Amino acid sequence: EGQLVESGGGLVQAGGSLRLSCAASGFTFDDYGIGWFRQAPGKEREGVSCISSPDGSTYYADSVKGRFTISRDNAKNTAFLQMNSLKPEDTAVYYCASLWLCERARWDVGDYWGQGTQVTVSS
Repeated sequence: EGQLVESGGGLVQAGGSLRLSCAASGFTFDDYGIGWFRQAPGKEREGVSCISSPDGSTYYADSVKGRFTISRDNAKNTAFLQMNSLKPEDTAVYYCASLWLCERARWDVGDYWGQGTQVTVSS
């Protein structure tokens, strides 16, 4: 059975950085795009960034463009989200998910979600 496991969350001051990891197992990682989503308390889950496969095209929400970088290492079945210049409004639980489709205007979520990792940015 497929699984995604996030790690790398934590508490950081505004302006700091974190790198989230999303480790995949139990399915063919290369067949899927990977998306990062986040959900803040009292808010709906929103898409943050996605990376397609196999071409590796990347897309970002406007709120994180220029600060976050998504990447993937297919040899290690792992995707990453490098988050720089963090702001208090980035505080949320961050999830990764497999995607059937990662395009500028359309993300189709696949079969797998991670359990989430908490990111807290203090002011």
